[in-house]
Amino acid sequence: MAPTFPRAVRAVDTAQLLDLAREADMHSFSQRLPVHWLRQHLAAEATHYLFPTLVQRLTHRPETPLQWRCRQLLTVITGEQIWGQLDVLPDTFDKIPETLDTASKKDIVSRIERAVTVREWMERMGSKAGS
Repeated sequence: MAPTFPRAVRAVDTAQLLDLAREADMHSFSQRLPVHWLRQHLAAEATHYLFPTLVQRLTHRPETPLQWRCRQLLTVITGEQIWGQLDVLPDTFDKIPETLDTASKKDIVSRIERAVTVREWMERMGSKAGS
């Protein structure tokens, strides 16, 4: 039986997010940022957020477990918040404690919708480096 898809937002610190990225890498999930990229660009003491948006099943790779595709709101070293995607195992997501109230969750989802993507941020950072 498939796990119940959550309509929730979870908060994680940078160390927890790195663990999630390592797990996604171990399973070769499609949506993940490299751990070395995260270490280089995330604010070390920040809180990041995960919001599941769909159930991901890889029918062409039946050995790959079902995962939840999450939008993630990341705080980077410049202090900005950017969004990307991360595929997470349902059991792993369920183990992340529920710490946010309803108003905070709505605010985070709204911030995700307004944030620039990881790619846009990297392009902007690259153009600043070349200035």
